[in-house]
Amino acid sequence: MTSPRGGDADGVAVGTSSAIDTSKPHPARMYDYFLGGKDHYEVDQEAAERFIQAAPEVRLAVRANRRFMHRAVRHVVAEGGVRQILDIGTGLPTEPNVHQIARAIAPDTRVAYVDNDPIVSTHSRSLLDDDEHTSVVLADLRDPRAVLGHPDVRRVIDFDEPVALLLVAVLHFVTDEEDPDGVVATLLEALPTGSHLVLSHATVDIHDDAREDAVNVYRNATATMNPRSHARVLSFFGDLTLTEPGLVLVPDWRPDEPEPHDAPPIGIYGGVGRKNG
Repeated sequence: MTSPRGGDADGVAVGTSSAIDTSKPHPARMYDYFLGGKDHYEVDQEAAERFIQAAPEVRLAVRANRRFMHRAVRHVVAEGGVRQILDIGTGLPTEPNVHQIARAIAPDTRVAYVDNDPIVSTHSRSLLDDDEHTSVVLADLRDPRAVLGHPDVRRVIDFDEPVALLLVAVLHFVTDEEDPDGVVATLLEALPTGSHLVLSHATVDIHDDAREDAVNVYRNATATMNPRSHARVLSFFGDLTLTEPGLVLVPDWRPDEPEPHDAPPIGIYGGVGRKNG
């Protein structure tokens, strides 16, 4: 499953294929367009432009989401002591990426990147092939056991030691029928005490129009968008202990500097939880 951030070895999970589907927009490639990247196709650009018309704050939102991810990764590495990161729905490489952020603090950090878009896998592998402490896996979030059991995940992640699980702007591409609660629970069950969940998720709580036109853009994409309420997103953390300030809009999670007073509201919640014994 991928995100507006845009994770897969070969033929592992439901929804994965080594063929790049350019007939439909893909969330990872649309996210790349929102960020100003070049790794997308015309179908992705057209869908992204329709989304921008319906939700003009989206480019600010995806950047705010990335800054949240940067701060959260620094937190789990520097304060949480984590040296392993499983990033599912990683999206197309955008510097600084997770391994660069983490290794600026702890050079021995190991990272497994997972996405279900072959173009993400191809680009990431081309950048990281010589890095023995990083793996790039073609797999789908909706099949969490396949992700957890994948040999290239197991090669760099030791599930007997604390892991930071990143589900950044990806879970809202899992429908209720695809059981997002079960997906998250399966992943968290595999993690030992001292592990962390870093999660961000789209919401329409703050928009009077519920951004219906924007959400509808994804109806013809490879994955639909399913915004959820604060209470619903909070439920994914289960019995994890939330790090202060809890589950908040991403610009408000331990900001490095205050947001401008005239900044538009950003409809993405973000939080970090720790698994205690």
